[in-house]
This record gives sequence, C-alpha cells and structure tokens, in this order.
Amino acid sequence: QLQASGGGSVQPGGSLRLACAASGFTFGDYVIGWFRQGPGKEREWVSCISSGGGRAIYADSVKGRFTISRDDAEDTVYLQMNILKPEDTAVYYCATSPWGLNSDPDKYDYWGQGTLVTVSS
Repeated sequence: QLQASGGGSVQPGGSLRLACAASGFTFGDYVIGWFRQGPGKEREWVSCISSGGGRAIYADSVKGRFTISRDDAEDTVYLQMNILKPEDTAVYYCATSPWGLNSDPDKYDYWGQGTLVTVSS
C-alpha cells in the first residue's frame, strides 16, 4: 500500500514537500515514481528514483526545481518541489515499478491515492 501526502495550496514561487509512505511490501526493492494529473490533462510522469536511491531522473518540466529522495528505513519517498508554477497544479501520485528507472506508467504496478497540489496567487 502506498499513501501520498503533503499536498496543499501555495503561491507561485513557493515550495512543498510530498511524501509517499509504503507498507506491506519490501519497499527497498522497487523503483518509486511520481506522476501527476492536472485539471483537464493527461497523467504525466514527473520523476523516479532507483532502489537504493543512487539514481534519479526527472521530466524536463520539473528538472532543476524538483528533487526526489528516499528513506528506505522509513519506507518513504519524498518529492521536494521548489519554485512552483501554476502549471504544477495537479493531483500527484506515487507508484512502484519492478523495472529500472522509467517513465512508462504501464511499468508501474502499485499506485497510491493522490495528493492535491494547487499553485495559485
């Protein structure tokens, strides 16, 4: 089971940190990804981090602003989001993948409930 949290409302330029807490499986074995779906938009891959946390990749739209990290002792993955823009407004989801680092939602098997991020002045 995955549970995303940390969403909220923030002004443009602000920051939020999302958390994805896992339970019921060996968290450290999986790549963990973040996806988002904005109003009227298709689901979009945001970032993912390798098992062990040694590598991470980002969508161009968030590169340099978002940072993904993981704490396997706490079975939690974080997404630090800085310099938020209105176009970052979306429901954010975390998911697990038994594959390597990838942006293909079909390669993610367990999905958590989303957390809403709203960026507005």
